[in-house]
Amino acid sequence: MADRTLQLVLHYDGTAFAGWQIQPEQRTVQGVLEATLTGLCGGPVRVTGAGRTDAGVHARGQVAGVTVPDHWTPEKLQRVMNDKLPVDIWVARAAEMRSSFHARHSAVGRRYSFTVGLDAGAASPFRRRFLLPWDATKPLDEDVLDWCAAQLPGRHVFRGFAVKGTAPATDDHACEVQSARWSHRSIGSVSELVFEIAATRFLHHMVRFLVGTMLDAASGGRPRADFTALLVASANDEVSPPAPAAGLCLEEVRYPAELYLAPTAP
Repeated sequence: MADRTLQLVLHYDGTAFAGWQIQPEQRTVQGVLEATLTGLCGGPVRVTGAGRTDAGVHARGQVAGVTVPDHWTPEKLQRVMNDKLPVDIWVARAAEMRSSFHARHSAVGRRYSFTVGLDAGAASPFRRRFLLPWDATKPLDEDVLDWCAAQLPGRHVFRGFAVKGTAPATDDHACEVQSARWSHRSIGSVSELVFEIAATRFLHHMVRFLVGTMLDAASGGRPRADFTALLVASANDEVSPPAPAAGLCLEEVRYPAELYLAPTAP
């Protein structure tokens, strides 16, 4: 029987998941997807993700790669999966790919966001699962946040902003940051700061360490010069604690257009 290689673009609320990767006796995004697809396809289906989001981290652009029987067109699989999946996962798009497509290895860029809630309403249970409610008694200097973000574009070794052992000792821990910026978003009584960063790859906890250190500096907890020192550090001994997972969202994963069988990438 012929097979199709499909790309699934996923939204999920990471609150009730123990992360992306399958773990024994834990509810994970990969585990739920594989169980759903196995039921639909009548046999085991392996799901490969573009990255392993941690427990509590959300996605509006996670990408999964699957190989399924030929009768599952992208449109049909998207529709049926969305009928079967739990309410905290949704297939936003599906596309047919060349057989050489790999959700992780084929990616040429990823983009994350981190949201900080500045208004009192950020503590609401309807918002706090998707952001970090900020303590108003520790005002943030947005000029410091902007200065730190401006140091990031370019190629850096991120050993100072990653979990030790996050990559093999032979890995240089280098990432090419394509863009990084903070923006202030205000709608009515809602006031939020949003950090967005795009890079060729990310190391374990890298964005959360970056945000935690920037917020520490912007609230007066440490000099901003520490941030640039960590960009050349050989270990993470001096990094601030990582920002909480709830504020982090995987927004987008990009691939070469030639991997899509449709005339243009979605």
